[in-house]
Amino acid sequence: MNTLDMTQPPGRYPVQGTGPVVNHKPVYQNSLPPCNHTCPAGNDIQGALALAQEGRFEDAWRTFMKNNPLPATHGRICYHPCEGGCSRVHVDDGVSIHSIERFLGDMAIEQNWHMPAPKKESGKKVLVIGAGPSGLTAAYHLRLQGHTVEIREAAPIAGGMMQFGIPAYRLPREVLAAEIARIESMGISITLNHRVEDLMAEKQEGQFDAVYLAIGAHIGKQVDIPARDAGKVLDAVSFLRETGMGEKPVLGRRVAVYGGGNTAMDAARTVKRMGVDEAMIIYRRDRDHMPAHSFEADEAEAEGVNIHWLRTIQDIEGSDFKVEIMEIGDDGRPRPTGRYETLAVDSLILALGQDVERGMLDRVPGLEFDRWGSLTIDENMMTGCEGLFAGGDMVPSDRTATIAVGHGKKAARCMGEWLQGNAVREITVKHLVDYDGLHLWYRTQADRQHEDALSPEQRNDFSEVVHGLSEAQVRFEASRCFSCGNCFECDGCFGACPEGAITKLGKGEGYQVNHDLCTGCLACYNQCPCHAIEMQAVQQEVSLPAMAVRMEVR
Repeated sequence: MNTLDMTQPPGRYPVQGTGPVVNHKPVYQNSLPPCNHTCPAGNDIQGALALAQEGRFEDAWRTFMKNNPLPATHGRICYHPCEGGCSRVHVDDGVSIHSIERFLGDMAIEQNWHMPAPKKESGKKVLVIGAGPSGLTAAYHLRLQGHTVEIREAAPIAGGMMQFGIPAYRLPREVLAAEIARIESMGISITLNHRVEDLMAEKQEGQFDAVYLAIGAHIGKQVDIPARDAGKVLDAVSFLRETGMGEKPVLGRRVAVYGGGNTAMDAARTVKRMGVDEAMIIYRRDRDHMPAHSFEADEAEAEGVNIHWLRTIQDIEGSDFKVEIMEIGDDGRPRPTGRYETLAVDSLILALGQDVERGMLDRVPGLEFDRWGSLTIDENMMTGCEGLFAGGDMVPSDRTATIAVGHGKKAARCMGEWLQGNAVREITVKHLVDYDGLHLWYRTQADRQHEDALSPEQRNDFSEVVHGLSEAQVRFEASRCFSCGNCFECDGCFGACPEGAITKLGKGEGYQVNHDLCTGCLACYNQCPCHAIEMQAVQQEVSLPAMAVRMEVR
């Protein structure tokens, strides 16, 4: 039987002189795992999962809270790009990071965990406009720095698009309210039903040292469709807002949603829960070219939503919708075919994207907008107006809640430096260790844990569809993490070293290498499954002989 001896010959190679010398030495260092790298909020996912695996749930929650103050919320609504970057996808399936984050967030609410007050007040005062994910996150991090923070929100409830754009079957309102209340308990003031009309005047009157703009993009885009005696036409943002406030618009028996993004899927699934006879989506591209996530379309269809792919509305006459059949060209764009069909529709909901409301912004000096109407900012999140920062859906970026959280965190860091009169320091990014950098000499059969969910037949109201994992499932799921680039003290290096050069320092303290004993054989490096060891070159001091002797082999 062939066996693999992972102990390589000593790393000593001839140099000028009479014998070999060590030219590399092992050094322990933690690197950046791919899950952390792909998280828009910059969460220390690997660190949180290591703690959750041990059952240290409050510590794991606080690790998430260092970056994102809304873990129970984001464990439900984030599209978890971290899981797509997880190294485990190359073996079986990515770690269910979002379900672990949700479990920790829910436990924090149940056990009333709170964040400590800042140790020192800075004496600075910051105004935040908008109580959505970006505004709440910026306020949270600014408060941790010791600044006084006030939030002004035009709506009667805080939460922004988390409150008004995401249906309750995905995000129960009591969960969101609890996490917002925790942020308020840190000493952050939120004033509701307060629409800012003159930003500069409010800044001056309130004696604010800086402002963070996070008003989102709440105006639904419109489209010109020839219509004669059309039925009711709504935009998806307004529709979801009304239903989120408990209102029930009269829609008729057959409702069409025009668009192919995640908002269109949410609107159609919401319509279905309102008891209409037929909920449908009309979209001009096919499934492979839609902006919505594939699982969103899968769930919509499972709940009975009828999706008309490759269709665009040409004309409306009463309840008759004339739609043209499209086809996808080689460039991936839809093109007309000249063939038509008619659909019977009582109400139309437009889900074609959102625009930023610029009424207040047009009165602020120095602001600039791109051709899509988004407010432009510099690399430090500042606008063209000194002391005015911005982030979230109103600036150029993909529009997701987690990206908005990342903006809020970064803006708070940049604002903190600016308020202290310091230059914004660049963050040193660690070396990325992905699946190709691991030394996996083992394979484990550890299937991903899946959350229970209501069956499609049970989804007839706004009860939460997806249920969380149990404590045992969470600990198992966290143990599936490969700990990419970060030592988890498996003792492999300690056992592999043929020279006894490695010493265990105790739990949580790692290991120490005696380089006087180390031969540079690479045994510790090659067996380290998570690539937490690097081999660093050793600089040699070589004395040249007075006379070189040429050796010839005859």
